Amino acid sequence: MQITVTARHTELSHGVRQFAQTRLEKLTKYANDIHGAHVIVSLEKHVHTAEITLSVNSHELVVRQEHAEAGAAIELAADRLEEQMRRLKDKRIDQVQRGGGKTFPNEHSDAADDSADDSAEQA
Repeated sequence: MQITVTARHTELSHGVRQFAQTRLEKLTKYANDIHGAHVIVSLEKHVHTAEITLSVNSHELVVRQEHAEAGAAIELAADRLEEQMRRLKDKRIDQVQRGGGKTFPNEHSDAADDSADDSAEQA
């Protein structure tokens, strides 16, 4: 997974960048098809805003959190992103267990045939 960290209107230390890398790498336990992550940390009026965009196969998850410290903002955003990834994984598992939610033509045609037979008998 490719992770890019961008700082806007502020400088990020190597430690904060490394923290963001290791924190986001933990998300691979929820999905193996993560293509990349982009972390944007900006500073406005002494408040750090961390925005994380995660590209998963057919989904794009975006989270934004604010805090006085850059590392804490990244941690809060990563926690919310982890929650979204957990829900996405549960949704994927449910779809597989239910057979993808697809209905087969034979299931509904029997009911239509029965109603056609009933109307033919009445005539």
